[in-house]
Amino acid sequence: MAKRVHEVWKGNNIFFIGGRLFFGPDAKSLLVTLSLIIVPVVIFCVFVAWHLRHEFSSYNAGYAIMVAAILFTIHVLVLLLLTSSRDPGIVPRNSHPPEEEFRYDNSASAEAGGRQTPSLQFPRSKEVMVNGLPVRVKYCDTCMLYRPPRCSHCSICNNCVERFDHHCPWVGQCIGLRNYRYFFFFVSSATLLCIYVFAISAFYIKVLMDDHQSTVWRAMRESPASVVLMAYCFISLWFVGGLTGFHLYLISTNQTTYENFRYRSDSRINVYDRGCLNNFLEVFCTKVKPSKNDFRALVTDESPQRPPIHNPRDTEQEDNSNTRDDRRMKVEDDMDIGGDLLKISQRHNIDDIEANIRSRDSNFGPHDNSSAAVGSVLGSDRRTPAVQSDNWEIASEGNYDTPKETWK
Repeated sequence: MAKRVHEVWKGNNIFFIGGRLFFGPDAKSLLVTLSLIIVPVVIFCVFVAWHLRHEFSSYNAGYAIMVAAILFTIHVLVLLLLTSSRDPGIVPRNSHPPEEEFRYDNSASAEAGGRQTPSLQFPRSKEVMVNGLPVRVKYCDTCMLYRPPRCSHCSICNNCVERFDHHCPWVGQCIGLRNYRYFFFFVSSATLLCIYVFAISAFYIKVLMDDHQSTVWRAMRESPASVVLMAYCFISLWFVGGLTGFHLYLISTNQTTYENFRYRSDSRINVYDRGCLNNFLEVFCTKVKPSKNDFRALVTDESPQRPPIHNPRDTEQEDNSNTRDDRRMKVEDDMDIGGDLLKISQRHNIDDIEANIRSRDSNFGPHDNSSAAVGSVLGSDRRTPAVQSDNWEIASEGNYDTPKETWK
């Protein structure tokens, strides 16, 4: 059965509901973020907004305070979900490096024996034109592609993301081309929610002071929840409020957080800056590009096979292996021939000895029994080599005296 893309995904992302929701590997941090938003709002509704529902006599307008807090909280949570559960702009990986970028360097490598062989080289970067100016893009070894301009590889999610801004642990997702707008709306809305809760909590303290004709300290003792909420919102404003202001600056200058921190000290021209108004229009008034990944699509094996890259070095190695095989066969043939030659030389030595004995037999006469014995021994040696040593001993002991007398 064919698998779906989210089941064989090579990044570190987490999928839910069959690939419909797409989170980063630190998606559990969303629980912390949700608690930091929902818990203070619940405390606000129970201990502050509920007591203010009758403070405005006309049409019970006090209920609007609680309704506004709930609706504003739902708005913030939806923006959080849109930021953390959508594709931030991931560039699909390649199954192999782009073949058109390969080249051979004929002077790069040297093998044993002093021979130079061409080696396969791959450019680590190249230049592309952006708004009429050259921009250098780098090659990603993990995704096996040249990153588009303003694209960077997130080490946490293990993906290349277009217009990479940063990886936000509070939303458990990368912030990139397709979710930056929602991230900014989330941060700015959270800032407004903090201001709203802080203001209404301070208003409730003022109401308590007026009703009981007491000081501010006595009113704070009567509603400690308001004090806690005011302190919490004040601290949160330093974070989300400061983050909102920082991203307003980045949008006005058409920068990303990654570019600002990395190239802050470099006196380089920002080729993406098109003016403050156009920069805001680019972020908020352009259509969000569709995702380049269909996580619910079926993975098929019908993709064409990548043709092998012809490398002269491989051809030379194959020739060397063939040469080694030929040498091995030649050595084995030489060993067989050497064994045959050894057998032939041994056979010739025996024939020479037999001829020599026969010549001596003709010189000493027909009464020499030793030559016949030796000849029989040699003949038997060629016929039955297993009893060679025994026949020789018998011949020597039986005719030992006769050769002495004859040679005398």
